[in-house]
Amino acid sequence: MKVHGAVSDARVGELTAFTAAHTTTSRLLRDHLANGCAITDIHAMDEYTLDLVVPLPDGLVLIYGTT
Repeated sequence: MKVHGAVSDARVGELTAFTAAHTTTSRLLRDHLANGCAITDIHAMDEYTLDLVVPLPDGLVLIYGTT
């Protein structure tokens, strides 16, 4: 996980634990929807890679690079 900006070590630890289970896009969607979050943007990087943008309620944004 890459962190940009001032995020506490505790919050980084929480997010690292939460995202560790996101080994597939369907698991990512299930977990975020269960927590009231959704993908707000999908950016096609090339024919094989997408970036999925998920804003969190606390103002942080997770960006997943998927292939």
